[in-house]
Formats: sequence, structure tokens, C-alpha cells
Amino acid sequence: MEARVLFIERPISWDAGWALQQQLLKWRIADAIPDTLLVLQHTPVITLGRRGRDQHLLVDEAVLQSHGIDLRTASRGGDATYHGPGQVVLYPIMRLTEQDSGAHGYLHTLEQTAIRTAGSWGVDAWIREGKAGAWTAQGKIAAIGFKLSRWVSHHGISFNVDPDMTGFEAIVPCGLAGEPVASLATCLGAAGQAVPGLVDVAESMASHFCALTGRHATVAHRELGELPAEWIPS
Repeated sequence: MEARVLFIERPISWDAGWALQQQLLKWRIADAIPDTLLVLQHTPVITLGRRGRDQHLLVDEAVLQSHGIDLRTASRGGDATYHGPGQVVLYPIMRLTEQDSGAHGYLHTLEQTAIRTAGSWGVDAWIREGKAGAWTAQGKIAAIGFKLSRWVSHHGISFNVDPDMTGFEAIVPCGLAGEPVASLATCLGAAGQAVPGLVDVAESMASHFCALTGRHATVAHRELGELPAEWIPS
């Protein structure tokens, strides 16, 4: 099956990324476009999912704003999470088929994408029963939250490569009190290894996701958050 992958190389706001997801979702539901994967970084933002609770936000919005961090409520599942530069985010706008095994099978695919991406750099990662995401010996390296609309997915995975980890100090990440958050930088640094570039990690994530879902990707790169003109349906 065909899929398109758009790498947006400069960090964009959560609002810009959400607007892009909404437009792609509308087109994909109407079968006007094929499955499309957005791979990007966000400017600093804390998002609360449908199950997100205010008590998992440890500072008020004024304090966040003083540190240049936005606060948004998302339609995805999951709780509070932080996005920022140095973190690769994968948003698949994809129609699930029988091969994708429904919502539970899709969650497994997202988790395996994160696990395989970590493994590409020799970092062991795993899932934990009843908790979405991927964990390492240093802590949780990937957060997962998605939503299905007419069996088309949006939202997805955030994978920590080398973000400013202080952003996570403003929340109880994913509502899991006392759980450390990790990144490739913390995992590889403990072993004295170099941290890969963000583009390399983004390409690895997209490649693993496509392999797991049987998609064959056409790839485009953009510095800003716009779609290639030839991808826009008439």
C-alpha cells in the first residue's frame, strides 16, 4: 500500500501541526489522499489528552508562558506530555485495515515502532503491561496517544532523542508519578556513545512504521509546515 512521508525539519508549533493533521484527516477520511505520515518536531508545548487531569500539570499556565512553553488540550488518548525541539514526533494519518488488527493492534504497532527505533542505536526498550509507550533502563523514552476517526488514525508517537528534559519537570508525564523520562541522549550517554541526528532518527521511525504496516513510502522534506503542492487534492 502506498504511503506518503513528510519530514518537517524545523520545529513548528503544536497549533500548526494540529491544523495540518486536521486537514489531512479530512482528506484521508474522504479517500482524497493516501495514508500520510507527518514526522516533525514541535516548539515547546505541554498537551493534555482526553484523560489528562490538571493535577498532572505541576505549574500554572503563566509560569509555562514565562518559560516559552505553550499549553494545549488534545483530542488524543493519554494524559499529560511535553513536546519540544530534540524530540521526534510521528503522526500517521492512516486508514486502518484488517491487517492493522484494530485499535489494539495499532497501539502495538506504534509501540514496536518506538522499540525498534531505540534498538537501531543499540538501546533496549520494551512495553509495560497496561501502559502505552516504550521504556528503557533509564526511563520512558516514547509516549503514545492516538485517536481514530472513522478508522483513520491521527496523533501518534513522541520519541525523545535529545530534548531539554527540564520541560518534563512541569508535568507528571503520562500521569505516572515517580516514573523517570529518558531520551536517546541519556541512554547512549550512559554508555559513552554519540547521539544520532534528528533526521536519522526520524527516518528510522518512519521506516520501521512502514515496515510494520506494510506501507511503501514516498518521502518529501520541508523546512516549514506546508504540504508539497502535488500532494494537495484538487
